[in-house]
Amino acid sequence: MNQRKSPGISIALCTYNGAAFLPAQWDSILKQTLLPNEVVICDDGSTDGTIDLLYQYKATAPFEVHIFRNPVQLGFNKNFEQVLGRCTRDLVFICDQDDYWMPEKLEVMAAFMAENPDAQIAFNNAFVADDELNNLHELFWLRVRFDEEAQQQWKNGEAMEVLLDGPRMMGCATVIRHGFIPKLIPIPTDIPKYIYDGCISLVGAAYDAIRFVDKPLQLYRTHNSQQIGVRAAPVPPRTRLRDRFTRPRAEKLEPLVFKRMQMEKIRQFLAGRVPENSPAMQQLTRKLAHYTMRSTLSTNRLQRIYPVLRDLQRGLYHRYADAATDWYSPYLAAIGDLLE
Repeated sequence: MNQRKSPGISIALCTYNGAAFLPAQWDSILKQTLLPNEVVICDDGSTDGTIDLLYQYKATAPFEVHIFRNPVQLGFNKNFEQVLGRCTRDLVFICDQDDYWMPEKLEVMAAFMAENPDAQIAFNNAFVADDELNNLHELFWLRVRFDEEAQQQWKNGEAMEVLLDGPRMMGCATVIRHGFIPKLIPIPTDIPKYIYDGCISLVGAAYDAIRFVDKPLQLYRTHNSQQIGVRAAPVPPRTRLRDRFTRPRAEKLEPLVFKRMQMEKIRQFLAGRVPENSPAMQQLTRKLAHYTMRSTLSTNRLQRIYPVLRDLQRGLYHRYADAATDWYSPYLAAIGDLLE
């Protein structure tokens, strides 16, 4: 195999009790057609032989290997934050301990970043695999509902709106320019349903600096002991018309209040990191205003008429309806807001 080193690639690897899975991931790094310059590893308190394995790999690696052991356990969010901050090369590839990279992954993604200098973050697709790394021939993006419609919306400049429906980017499929990392950290731990990679993608979207590469360049292993893993964004349960008149109002408001509070946390996270008047922040502000209106409607039904009809006329009920629901769902939501 023709292997060469890049002028500037770091791999940021976090480990925790990964001895059973590390050999396959490390082997896939060694087989890259474009080798990294360094692998930076932060271990979060492994007790299963992971550390011994890492030092064995370091002794024979054809690139620099830097191993750091956390004196106290940080958890995966803060461990990834730490490892990103320790990388030194131009392109930083996030790496899980339990996947397998196709030999061309680093080369393809490094070439993409070279051809797209405006991109600060990019992520690739993956094949879903079982716990033995058998390819299930299921594309990861379909699992998280990053389908053609969502991809087109992303290309149209609405990456933020796509991500506000739920994370789409998998950290272990991501490359980040080193100079962009200070905008990403510290990484919060209090945004519901958004872990470190979801937060990173939100910052990238806020700067319109995140791109995707529609190629499956790794096997994403699924197993019961994995610390983290992006799961499919569930399709919201269908609410029948008669349910809208029988369920308790608190039950109706619960998901709206959750969504509003989630976006308020996202806004707090992004405030001060990105320009307030950026198109992505305007998208966030618009969606937050819509959910704030819906979750704080007056108990007086007459006072609900104007704000509900206003957002219906503006197309916001349609814009924020789940893509998997029926065409009439936005109208049912508006009726529910008026009457429930």
